[in-house]
Amino acid sequence: MLGFLVYLGELGRLVGEVFDSFFNGKIRGRIVLEQLVETGFRSQSVVILTGAFTGAVLAAQALFQFKPLHMETGGGPLVSIAMLRELGPSVTALMLAGRVGAAMAAEIGTMRVTEQIDALRSMGVHPIDYFVTPRFLAMLVAMPLLIAESAAFGIGASLIVGTATFNVNGAYWMYQMNRHTDCTDVSIAMIKGVVFGVLIVIVSCHQGLKAEQGAVGVGRGTTRAMVNSSLAILIVNFFLTMVLNLAFPARAAH
Repeated sequence: MLGFLVYLGELGRLVGEVFDSFFNGKIRGRIVLEQLVETGFRSQSVVILTGAFTGAVLAAQALFQFKPLHMETGGGPLVSIAMLRELGPSVTALMLAGRVGAAMAAEIGTMRVTEQIDALRSMGVHPIDYFVTPRFLAMLVAMPLLIAESAAFGIGASLIVGTATFNVNGAYWMYQMNRHTDCTDVSIAMIKGVVFGVLIVIVSCHQGLKAEQGAVGVGRGTTRAMVNSSLAILIVNFFLTMVLNLAFPARAAH
């Protein structure tokens, strides 16, 4: 228990150092753009595939259950709300924890054990300014956009499954979806995206900065970064879901 509290304290201190770096204008624009490409642009393929097939399988499973009840058009709002409020943010964050978070921990950890970080310090460059803050800012920009992309492709795939496989009327599917989905659902997705992005960057960079014992330590740090950030996403997601659904209740159909 004490070790866990120490770990939370170290994460909180890292967050404070990142905000101090940001508000003091210690932002390296070139590195931010490089990380934005790495985090956002190069993650699009996996996010699109994950979102599309998540929406497709959710629609198929829902329609298999709804069809005997003649409620097929209910699949549209079910998928759109689920992708925006829950599955889009969660699945995208878990994929990025594996792809981006592990890469962050491995890169920073390798520089740590090869004493490149100490060399930067000797030249007057703070590791937080150089490594963590650019990744933090890039993730804040990329994560909401990737979640929007994942949800959009998931909803689009669900429409294809509903109309092509289950012969649901496309116009009525869209009507029902628009009737039950609004900007509140999008807002929840964006809020979750920002929180999950912060978790991935802070947990992963912390593991990289604490790496030791050569290649073995880097490997362990990379594994811990992926596992810890994934667990943090799942745990925080529950509490965010409870709070945000109370703050932004689902709109009544009209």
